[in-house]
Amino acid sequence: MSGFVVRPEPARVEGLTHLHTGKVRDLYATGSGDLVMVASDRISAFDWVLPTEIPGKGRLLTQLSLWWFDRVADLVPDHVVSDEPPAGAPADWAGRTLVCRRLDMVPVECVARGYLTGSGLAEYRVDGTVCGVALPEGLEDGSELDEPIFTPATKAEVGDHDENVSFETVVERHGAGLAGELRDLTLRVYARGREVARDRGVLLADTKFEFGRDTDGSLVLADEVFTPDSSRYWPADEWAPGGPQPSFDKQVVRDWLTSAASGWDRAADAPPPELPESVVRHTMDRYAEIFRRLTGSEPKL
Repeated sequence: MSGFVVRPEPARVEGLTHLHTGKVRDLYATGSGDLVMVASDRISAFDWVLPTEIPGKGRLLTQLSLWWFDRVADLVPDHVVSDEPPAGAPADWAGRTLVCRRLDMVPVECVARGYLTGSGLAEYRVDGTVCGVALPEGLEDGSELDEPIFTPATKAEVGDHDENVSFETVVERHGAGLAGELRDLTLRVYARGREVARDRGVLLADTKFEFGRDTDGSLVLADEVFTPDSSRYWPADEWAPGGPQPSFDKQVVRDWLTSAASGWDRAADAPPPELPESVVRHTMDRYAEIFRRLTGSEPKL
């Protein structure tokens, strides 16, 4: 069992049709066929959308995605039409809304890894591979890979979990042409993000992208890009392979939920508790810090 502790009621806006409430974003359709994507302040962990929000998170993620879309525009087009909320939208949508082109989404989560950690590390410890890619012996948590690797994922047949798969599986399901396009584009965009981040004293350990087909068949970058929700960022001056790295993301939330202080028994599959104010504040501080380090400016919250 997993999902929302409390599922939010979607806003009703004249001229918009509510399509989906995701872990973080709400999706609407306009009468002209575009999509409206609204980034909430919700936060998820361990496949649960928590009952406590992180105020300002949705606006920060939206601003950071827009900043990154501009920096990879020469590599791949994106789906953004406008960052202005539609007429009649709630005042709170300002700064957290993107009007986007409707795409034929490719059902593959495109993950690039430049360092070994997370689910990739768990798989490597079992058989020396990540998504079927063989890696050298002796790597540790946080080790830099000789070359970044493409490690795709898809939705599992049961539940809403992401399931790591091999490149060959993507070929079988979607054809060699599309699989190759996804791999090559993912690694090119990741390389750009990694270079930009490194110039700012930050390591981009891994990230995930979503792509869709436009009407002319070209691949378009969709959803979000290089946010701390979709990427793992580490301070370069604190990088030390051999254990977990300090990160600019929601690891603060994960650590608290798995601590004795939370009182939450994850194995019991019960909903997680409310986050204390100190964890909310610390989490937002980490999100704001990576925004400042990357962009050189303050997020408009």
